Amino acid sequence: MKRLLIIGAGGFGREVLNYALDIPLQDRDWKVGGFLDSNLGVLSGYDCAKSVLADPMHYQPKDDDCFICAIGNPDRKIQICDSLVNKGGNFITLIHPSAVIGRRCSIGQGCIICPGAIITTDVKIGDFVSVNVHASIGHDTIVGKGCTLSGHVDITGFAVVEEGVFLGSHAVVLPKAKVGAYAIIGAGSVVLKRVKSGATVMGVPAKQVSGF
Repeated sequence: MKRLLIIGAGGFGREVLNYALDIPLQDRDWKVGGFLDSNLGVLSGYDCAKSVLADPMHYQPKDDDCFICAIGNPDRKIQICDSLVNKGGNFITLIHPSAVIGRRCSIGQGCIICPGAIITTDVKIGDFVSVNVHASIGHDTIVGKGCTLSGHVDITGFAVVEEGVFLGSHAVVLPKAKVGAYAIIGAGSVVLKRVKSGATVMGVPAKQVSGF
């Protein structure tokens, strides 16, 4: 049986540990071995069943290791995941039993699909994407590598969300809208049409507050 290492031992990492343990033993070929985190003392004060084993940027994958990345920041997430893949690391995709995945959906490696998430039909999701609790992705949508969808995000049909985008809680992307790479969509914001790459937008409708 493989050893699953969770990258990131902060709040999301501890949540992902719970989600991983919710998956029945007969439905997985791994057991949780612990965390990788640059802050070796991050779990101090928590009664956590697993410990931090090493810094992910300095870790050399072993033959029986597999990984999942529970880091919210897309830049950092992609950097760490790419580094481990280049060292031969193998990432699993973790789908909570309560998530709903429709037909003809493509989900890349290293994704986390959290409790209550809904991915409808004909959706394409890149590697290392996190879809948090009760977030939804509508039909014919494309979500690029490394994106983070916070809780209750709603991406509607035919939308395009490029690589490395962060969407805050309850953000909405309307049909056929496009969000450029590494943009940040503030919590509760509503994207009507287009967000430039690298921009930070907030509000209803979402308006640019920083970026290029």
